[in-house]
Amino acid sequence: MASALSVVLDTNVLLAAARSNHTTSPTAEILDRWQSREFELLVSLDTLSEYAEKLLSHGVSASEVEAFLTTLAVHAKLVAVAFFHFRHYPVDSDDVMFLLCAINGRATHLVSYDNHLRSLRSFYESELKICEPIEFLAECRAANSRPTG
Repeated sequence: MASALSVVLDTNVLLAAARSNHTTSPTAEILDRWQSREFELLVSLDTLSEYAEKLLSHGVSASEVEAFLTTLAVHAKLVAVAFFHFRHYPVDSDDVMFLLCAINGRATHLVSYDNHLRSLRSFYESELKICEPIEFLAECRAANSRPTG
């Protein structure tokens, strides 16, 4: 199923999903919906590197990280990032790579728990929606309603 949603996930969303043991975890559901092709996940070489580094440093095993990165390589869309002048620069320089990936990939959403990234919402609202995972999940559920039962 083709989706109109194209999304960049901040590392903190992936970490929350990796740490969750609950089947009702919103971040785990986001990854499940991506794997069900309900939206397109956008990545760049920089975001892939950041994912690997942070997942490993937070105790996710090397084999799990490798399996996840392999899945991303097969199913996510790799965005070529060009130099870009922002209308408003992120306070945290680590957030630049996610914003670059979202803008260059023409993402509809940049999903993060990070207050610094979410504080940029008004500067980029004409291009993409910067939101928390639960907000994105609500939109994803509405766009891809699943039968219950």
